[in-house]
Amino acid sequence: MVNIDWQPTKKGGMPLYRQIFFYIRDKILTGQWPLGTKLPSQRGLAEKLGVNRNTLMTAIDELAASGLIDTRQGSGCYVSNNSWSQFNTNRADWQPYINSAAHLGNLPLIQQINQLEFDPHIIRLGTGELAPALLPSAELKKILYTSIAKIDSFGYQEPLGLKPLREEISQHLQKSGIQISPAGILIVSGALQALQLIFFGLIAPDSHVFIERPSYLSSLKLFQSRQLHFSEVPLDQEGIDVNALRGLQKRRAHSILYTIPTFHNPTGCLMSPSRRLDLLQLAQELQLPIIEDNVYSDLWLDAPPPPPLKALDNSGNVLFIDSLSKSIGPGLRIGWIAGPEPIIERLGDLKMQHDYGSSILSQWAAAQWLASGLHEVHMQQLRQKLYQRRELMLSVLDEHFSQLASWQRPPGGFYIWLKLHRSLSMSQLFKAARSENILLNPGSIYDSLASAELRLSYAFAEPEDLKTALIRLARILQELS
Repeated sequence: MVNIDWQPTKKGGMPLYRQIFFYIRDKILTGQWPLGTKLPSQRGLAEKLGVNRNTLMTAIDELAASGLIDTRQGSGCYVSNNSWSQFNTNRADWQPYINSAAHLGNLPLIQQINQLEFDPHIIRLGTGELAPALLPSAELKKILYTSIAKIDSFGYQEPLGLKPLREEISQHLQKSGIQISPAGILIVSGALQALQLIFFGLIAPDSHVFIERPSYLSSLKLFQSRQLHFSEVPLDQEGIDVNALRGLQKRRAHSILYTIPTFHNPTGCLMSPSRRLDLLQLAQELQLPIIEDNVYSDLWLDAPPPPPLKALDNSGNVLFIDSLSKSIGPGLRIGWIAGPEPIIERLGDLKMQHDYGSSILSQWAAAQWLASGLHEVHMQQLRQKLYQRRELMLSVLDEHFSQLASWQRPPGGFYIWLKLHRSLSMSQLFKAARSENILLNPGSIYDSLASAELRLSYAFAEPEDLKTALIRLARILQELS
């Protein structure tokens, strides 16, 4: 699907449909939209271009008559084979390369969400990031300015990342009970890169990967592109079902577990202290490595969470991932992996092959941020604001959703996992909400069998927008029931 960031203008005298014709023609003739490229739906294209359907159809008809696009009944519009033969016979056909690539593309629904998140008119009810107003932008700008003076070289850094930052992270982790030296820490460009390095650097083809059901990892087609066997382990109110994991893992060699024990994405669940001990005991018994995703743990709203699995791990079974993205700002792109030194050395070597190191400016800024004490001050303020937003969302849910759905009060993080009383077409719900300028994250993104769940987030939409969108959503659900 193509991305459109242009609209015709009424200035200049050229009819709107002709402007659209020339825009699409130029995209095709300059090779930006290769043969076989699918255009958005007519409705979606009209919305993106800011014109009515009649104007768009006039342009589409001219493009089709010129042999530039094909219109296929029930399927949409595509860049035509004729456009290549008519204007230039020497161009490569990129579509087979796209179709046969080793990595799968995102689900179409996720691609649509990724595009809609940048629409300034839409209210994002499921987005997994902080609102701009909650980010410490002024403080970070000062930190970035002063960081420049500390940089003595803009060359590459050592494979594990900037040593002063790793030293600060080592001290930061001690507050959570994790004792690890800078040599056991690798700086990465966010938690997602940490997962990429682990999956491509440590997990062999045909291995078994255990994930929670539902799970954030289910939304990432990148990892499903590999020859791996994913097994889903159910969750209850205390976290991952250890007995179910034992049964699934039995007689399966070369396996690993990915878990978010603290303020789980997407359910908000917090693994209990006893369940953490049971899980570590089982992992030690079965020699099962664990990837612990800890990116939400600083976002506790009622009480500090139990110690991370890594703090209780005395056998080196746990690889620990954390990041500043969920608390400071995703654009900084600073995260880390903590684990046994040989593993960290291996992943550091792989990272050098990927990108030769994260941004030196971001690394110095993160080091100063942690050293300055600003992190603790910011987190205290952020928790208060997130607490207020969570209470607002729970209040609106109590008032408008009690007959429509059930949910649990999350003790921290961003998310409420809304379970509708009745299954319905998530595609229909998504479209109905979109027509009301509401963007949803259907549960099917995180669990392919989920037909009556939504991931709600109180972290991004502003409070008034949050309330307005939830009330609209309740009305939509009632109309669709």
